Amino acid sequence: MDVLGVDACGKRGWVGIRLVDGAYAGSLVDVRLDALIGRAGGVQGVAVDMPLGLVDRGWRAADLAARALLGERRSSVFLVAPKAAWQEADYPAAADRCQELAGGRLSRQAWALAPKLLEARACWLADGRIHEVHPEVSFRELAGGAPLAHAKKTWRGQNLRRSLLAGAGLVLPDELGEADRVPADDVLDAAVAAWSAHRIALGTAGRVPEAAELDAGGRAVEIRY
Repeated sequence: MDVLGVDACGKRGWVGIRLVDGAYAGSLVDVRLDALIGRAGGVQGVAVDMPLGLVDRGWRAADLAARALLGERRSSVFLVAPKAAWQEADYPAAADRCQELAGGRLSRQAWALAPKLLEARACWLADGRIHEVHPEVSFRELAGGAPLAHAKKTWRGQNLRRSLLAGAGLVLPDELGEADRVPADDVLDAAVAAWSAHRIALGTAGRVPEAAELDAGGRAVEIRY
């Protein structure tokens, strides 16, 4: 079983970690998400750390549920604005539209992700293999249901995440090839996304919210883990 986990990595674009039967099988980096997925070949599933499903009004139930699960790590989940806000030309207009439709303004941090969010969403709409994940939700599951005690950019946090992955059979080598120059936290996020992609392909993955929220097109707006 061949799957791919993907995380955004700044100006480099996207980093992917490929698994075969749950074990590390290589890394990919590409400025375009569709190109990265294409280079991965005929993978059975792709898990991307990026909001994909959008609702017309209100905050997404998936984000509220994920925040409730994560305790001290809840700030790692930003509230995703309704669909119309992402169609605005600039942050002030998007924030105003979000206020109108959700009762609150989206953060500048969230708006900074707009180009990659829209890129990933276009891929999701075109490719049924793609699923949304959030690394902290996945690491929580990997840790037995407890939010991680150390942030992902800290020494202890990165060692903990690498150890949890190794304990699940996903051993990241010291030399990653294409991903060698990608920040470590992005590699770890892509790796746990791949772990979730493997679970999705097996049919054993969880989801938030438990009761499906659907977008206007009838697609599930959810975070898998």
